Amino acid sequence: MYKLNELSDNSGATKKRKRVGRGPGSGTGKMGGRGIKGQKSRSGVSINGYEGGQMPLYQRLPKRGFNKPNRKSYAVVNLGLIQKFIDAKKIDAGKPLDGAALVASGLVRRELDGIRVLAKGEITSKVDLHVAGASKSAIEAVEKAGGSVTVAAKAEAAAE
Repeated sequence: MYKLNELSDNSGATKKRKRVGRGPGSGTGKMGGRGIKGQKSRSGVSINGYEGGQMPLYQRLPKRGFNKPNRKSYAVVNLGLIQKFIDAKKIDAGKPLDGAALVASGLVRRELDGIRVLAKGEITSKVDLHVAGASKSAIEAVEKAGGSVTVAAKAEAAAE
């Protein structure tokens, strides 16, 4: 049986903080390990990435790629999670499941640019999903369970 006053951390698990500039006995007194004079010995100097006027490494390396500024980001939902929420009676499988219903149930925090369904996990309930995107395998799995998936983005593209 342990007593509270006998508890201690493993040896080497904790390390004492280095107190710089606290006298000669500390080993880091007087100049505090900063050397003599010069820019780096002064306080308030921030020179990360500066190489004394030489072209810095991050500027010498080639840049590649492109980040699309108006890229859409989707909230991802797995079929297994939908089934779990149906089993827990948090989602009513009888009604059509759209973004608002999934957010209201707490399965998705935010809709973002739409909800995308992926096929991870099993689905056994018959559900009618209205989402912005779905993987082929997810659509197959839902249809196999007797449900249907309506992908809104493709419906808009077909209307044009």
